Amino acid sequence: MGKKTKAPTPPDPKVVAGAQTGTNVATSIANTQLGQVNQVGPNGSLTYDQTGSNSFTDPNSGATYDVPTYTATTQLTPGAQAIYNQNQGAQLGLAETANQQARFLKDYLGTPAGFDTSAIEGRLDELGRARLDPRFERERAALENRLTQQGLTPGSEAWNAQMNQLGQNKNDAYNQLYLNGRGQAFGEMAAQRNQPINEITALLSGSQVQQPNFPQARPSQMPTVDYAGLVNNNFAQRQQNYQREMANQQSLLGGLFGLGSAGITAGLFG
Repeated sequence: MGKKTKAPTPPDPKVVAGAQTGTNVATSIANTQLGQVNQVGPNGSLTYDQTGSNSFTDPNSGATYDVPTYTATTQLTPGAQAIYNQNQGAQLGLAETANQQARFLKDYLGTPAGFDTSAIEGRLDELGRARLDPRFERERAALENRLTQQGLTPGSEAWNAQMNQLGQNKNDAYNQLYLNGRGQAFGEMAAQRNQPINEITALLSGSQVQQPNFPQARPSQMPTVDYAGLVNNNFAQRQQNYQREMANQQSLLGGLFGLGSAGITAGLFG
């Protein structure tokens, strides 16, 4: 009756997974090589070279792959290299100075900041006597003259109220002088104490190593082949073909059995 149709053999998952891993490794290596674009600019160049490889063994299939390793080398032009060397020398000098100052700073910060404002207060008293006292003496004389013209006498309630107000104004003026003067003096002393710290910080920030930069190349990448999907799709198509052939054979056999039955019946009743 012809060759018997056999059902397709399902793919071995372990074999398919191993093949997929091999495809992925090969694609990854190809993409790495595509991304290593040598660059040449006015200040230097950036080149890639394969300098070795790492061995990778697939734990599923046991297959071993050699994955290449690369080294990126930056090469400056003679002029750019000279500038770079000078900058590095200057930054090294700043770093050495900052290191020396850091040792000083250890002892410096170990001493509590004592902001003695006694000398400032003495100076403020001198300013007050030189500027405020003459002003309030003039205001006192003018006030006494005005109160006298108003018919008020020293010791009266109205007289004393005006004089007390004048004294309060003088006291407020001295308090304002002390507050503003001490605040300004404290800020100046704090700035003086922080000056060594700020200088060392500036030295450290100026001693950082600056590396030359190149633009990042972004070439198109090769997509990974879905090997496992292709194998499974192929098996599904073969399975469909097998089922279609089996259905056709069943239909053919059914027709042959029908013809045989009809012939037997005709022989019995003919």
